[in-house]
Amino acid sequence: MKNITFLFATLIVFHIAFSQKEKLTRVVAGFPVNYEDDSVGTYVLSDLFIMKNGERVKDAKTWMEKRRPEIVQLFEENQFGKMPPRPSEMHFDVFDKGTSVLNGKAIRKQVRVYFTKDTSYKMDLLIYLPSSANKPSPLLLIINFFANSSVVDDPGVRSGEVWNREGKKVPASTASFGKINIDTFITQGFGIATVYYGDIEPDFKKGFQYGIRGHYLKPGETYPANNEWGAISAWSWGLSRAMDYFETDKQIDAKRVALQGTSRLGKTVLWTGAHDPRFKLVIASCSGEGGAAISRRNYGENIKHMTDTSRYYYQFAPNWHSYADDFSRSPVDAHMLVALMAPRPLLLQTGDTDYWSDPKGEFLAAIAAEPVYKLFNKKGPGTSIMPNAGDQSLLNTLGYYMHAGGHGTIPSDWAVFMKYLQKYL
Repeated sequence: MKNITFLFATLIVFHIAFSQKEKLTRVVAGFPVNYEDDSVGTYVLSDLFIMKNGERVKDAKTWMEKRRPEIVQLFEENQFGKMPPRPSEMHFDVFDKGTSVLNGKAIRKQVRVYFTKDTSYKMDLLIYLPSSANKPSPLLLIINFFANSSVVDDPGVRSGEVWNREGKKVPASTASFGKINIDTFITQGFGIATVYYGDIEPDFKKGFQYGIRGHYLKPGETYPANNEWGAISAWSWGLSRAMDYFETDKQIDAKRVALQGTSRLGKTVLWTGAHDPRFKLVIASCSGEGGAAISRRNYGENIKHMTDTSRYYYQFAPNWHSYADDFSRSPVDAHMLVALMAPRPLLLQTGDTDYWSDPKGEFLAAIAAEPVYKLFNKKGPGTSIMPNAGDQSLLNTLGYYMHAGGHGTIPSDWAVFMKYLQKYL
């Protein structure tokens, strides 16, 4: 494996944001798109500290034991959908138990996670760990748009398969939009792992017929119920199953595992960290609507665009579609999702011209969630002034970073991510 440009040159970009607003698409799925702050309208965010019984949260203990579970349940019922527990029949096949790579600096492991007795439901984990470590290593797990064999420069990785636009599995290409620079992580003492999201659930409308959600359909069901998991929760469920494996591997410090994902996978890692507190740290890149951007703030993509049946209805619990005509009716919003990460480190990464994903909306969510972090004596943005692109001054426990550019990650982001991992992991 050769050293190449820092980590990912770029990732798949699902929405292209242009620097000139007049070039942006003004109608999506038949609905207008607003890109002007003065046209957002007024909205009120729900009080994070008011519990169902009307009492107010006054300390961290009450938040963790009472209020946090209430909010998790609201997201399960209304946005992402309920997930099943860990399957009792799940098992692991560590078919690559530790091959020396990088001239002896790292060991490579490959693990096939079988979700069920039916071995057609499975995902492959690719893991690299520092060979010189004398104790369990911290780890960053990236959920990826590409098969494992496409994202590393390593011929020893099992060839993967991906879903094509016609809904069929085909051999993965050896080329991708960028490769992970394994050496950068290993040199800094971190492990790195990746998983292809399509192993868990295909990313198209009828993907549930082939993915893990289809396995769990109840007799007589043709689609998950209104409060049951969409594709994002399926991908999140798979990440929790990866953590189940990490907890069995003595060379991995399962108490220091971080997550990173971009776009819809930014939403996925944010929901995963919110739902599964075993993950120590989350880097959510350009998660936008349905992720870290305020839904009540009608800017860029909104619930109506996202949950239209011509677009991404399948990624969420069907219940979320019911709030498409009145965003204020939703009992959940992004500040609540962000707050669920407290007191663990969370970095929201955006792009200053990613208008579709509303970088300001993500910053406002962080400001609104900061009081929860303060319950634990942890720092959030600490300011109401939005930083300029490239400003790294807000890499706090609840952090915010915005690059100059549009949707996705760019090479310079990964240097910032490494700085954040070094600080908190």
